[in-house]
Formats: sequence, structure tokens, C-alpha cells
Amino acid sequence: QGVFTKALNGEETANFEFPLVTKPGTRVQVLLNATTRRDEKNRVIGVVGIGQDITARMAQEQEYSKLIDTANAPIFGIGVHGRVNVWNKSATNLTGFASEEVMGRHLVNEFITDDYKASVQGVFTKALNGEETANFEFPLVTKPGTRVQVLLNATTRRDEKNRVI
Repeated sequence: QGVFTKALNGEETANFEFPLVTKPGTRVQVLLNATTRRDEKNRVIGVVGIGQDITARMAQEQEYSKLIDTANAPIFGIGVHGRVNVWNKSATNLTGFASEEVMGRHLVNEFITDDYKASVQGVFTKALNGEETANFEFPLVTKPGTRVQVLLNATTRRDEKNRVI
């Protein structure tokens, strides 16, 4: 209701997700965009809402997340600003850092030894620009402060619109 109220007041809403129960009782996830509908004198006369069923996509994303989290190799990811946005259970087992402790923190600045910061940042910068790197070895700092050698395969992660994430 709030989305439609905002649209009636001239404020558009993009990508609002919400659950919807269909007539047969099935629950689906909907992605809604709502915009103000105006007449020829620019007066608000209603709302145009466009909804898309994203139930299957969300299930696929959950399966993908589960696959990453339960992989028996450490998997971590960073966003365009170098902050951790993926940290699976194997990465936790290897380093001692739980995902809650690392999410949002800068990977290179906080978890890479000084002697490798520049080279690791270079690999990540290339990956964020679409150039992948295979079998790059470097030390990662563990929670107790020791170094553990890891072999990195850096790949570019993109969203459904092919933007680097």
C-alpha cells in the first residue's frame, strides 16, 4: 500500500520486492515498479504498477548461495570497493573468521599481509575489470594472526544486467 501511496504523491518506486498469494493459494515473490500516472495537465490520475514474478530467480539465487556456502574450498568475494560480500564456511574454517566478522570489511587492507597487498589488489582490480587470474598464490591472515597460503582464482562476478558486483 505504501508504494502505491508514494506513487499517488509523485514518488516513484523501483524494484520493491514483496510476497503475493495467488487465487489458488500459491505464494510467489513479486518485483514491483510503481510510477505516477498523470493527465495532459500533469495532474495525478492514478498509478501504473508493473510486477514481475521473481520466485524462480530467488530460488535459483538461494541454491547458488547454498552451493557456495557448502563448497569444500574457501570461497570469498569482494564488491567494487574491495569489501567482502561473500565468505563461505570453508573460508571460516581456514581463517577462523566467521562471515559476520568479515562481511563489509576491506579484504586487502585488513586480511592480506603487507608484502602482498599491492599484488593481491592488482589481481582484484583486474578481475573487477573483467580480466580473470588463475592460480595466484598469496598469504591470508588468520584470526590468530598466522599466515595461511591460498591459491586464488579470481573471476569477475556480474549481476543479471552484466554489471560487475
